[in-house]
Amino acid sequence: MDNTIKTKSIYVYVGTYTHPIKFGTGQIFEGKGKGIYRLSLNTYTGELTQEGTVTEAINPSYLTLDQTKKFLYSVNELKEYNGEVSGSISAYKINSETREPIYINTKATRGTDPCHVVVNNENTHVFVTNFMSGSVSAFPIEKDGSLGDASDFVQHIGSSINKTRQTSPHAHSLIFDANNRFAFVPDLGIDKVMIYKPDFVNGTLIPNDTPYFEATLGAGPRHCVFHNSYKYCYLINELNSTISALSYNAEKGVLKELQIVPSVVEDFSGENTCADVHITPNGRFLYGSNRGHNSIVIYEIDQESGLLKYVGTSQCGGKTPRNFGIDPTGTFVLVCNQDTDNIVVFKIDENTGELTKVFDYHVPTPVCVKLYIF
Repeated sequence: MDNTIKTKSIYVYVGTYTHPIKFGTGQIFEGKGKGIYRLSLNTYTGELTQEGTVTEAINPSYLTLDQTKKFLYSVNELKEYNGEVSGSISAYKINSETREPIYINTKATRGTDPCHVVVNNENTHVFVTNFMSGSVSAFPIEKDGSLGDASDFVQHIGSSINKTRQTSPHAHSLIFDANNRFAFVPDLGIDKVMIYKPDFVNGTLIPNDTPYFEATLGAGPRHCVFHNSYKYCYLINELNSTISALSYNAEKGVLKELQIVPSVVEDFSGENTCADVHITPNGRFLYGSNRGHNSIVIYEIDQESGLLKYVGTSQCGGKTPRNFGIDPTGTFVLVCNQDTDNIVVFKIDENTGELTKVFDYHVPTPVCVKLYIF
């Protein structure tokens, strides 16, 4: 491990539910969070220390920083904003000394329950996916980091076979490839990963020549992540608890299925839905979160074929693991357990990928964790 990296401070921003929200399952969840939490991670022990909280944020369920690490963007997962049927997206400036997010402005996303936000490599636009209404919004970033008026709005259409969860589109995330030539939007409601060619001059998303990857019916694609070789992509499917290994044609922006593996491999008779998927910085190990089974599944990635080999399963140290994060040094995994109000820190065995719990920290209804070295 590179100790020069390990001595640097790692900051952790945590998104929470602060207000009641009705999920796609019909469950009404009472958020207990106070806003966006700012923590620091001890890269030797895995201990978390709270630095502050942005208490004005409402349902800041997903966060990201821009490429300069000067600005933070947070969705506000709402069904109504300023009298509109819409959620919203907020911009914050990061204090260069304390790393505290300072509020700048907010824009309506034109879709309901925004659940994911990402900034392109060029730092020109913010892209937001609206889960409940199944749409994607784009916003230009002004010189001061504030959000301009929406430059694009793309509404997905369709449905699939699950009569409870797939009666309409439910866009869940937007992921760029390495060069930001293509954008991929897993949509749980229509069992597709929609594929776009982004135009960063006009801030728009243009359908790719191959406009989508079609997942297994009833799978419910939720999040995907590219391997650092950019030859492979891994898609976690919420509804049928699987992970799809896909080959990637970077010239055409096309995904092709190689393998489907279970996220819950031992006998389990209860209900489970997947949430998040990440790969270690060295590209060796993949992790996926299971809500219901309350675990993190571990796979090793074959560097030549891209295929997944099962390593093991680690209990998440709480209930309903949502988003999780791997620190930039590849040493720790931080898991947000939504229903038990805690973030659990696991140390990664660099040889096997197995996880060992090292720290447990209380945060009310944590949903998203983002880790940064400044």
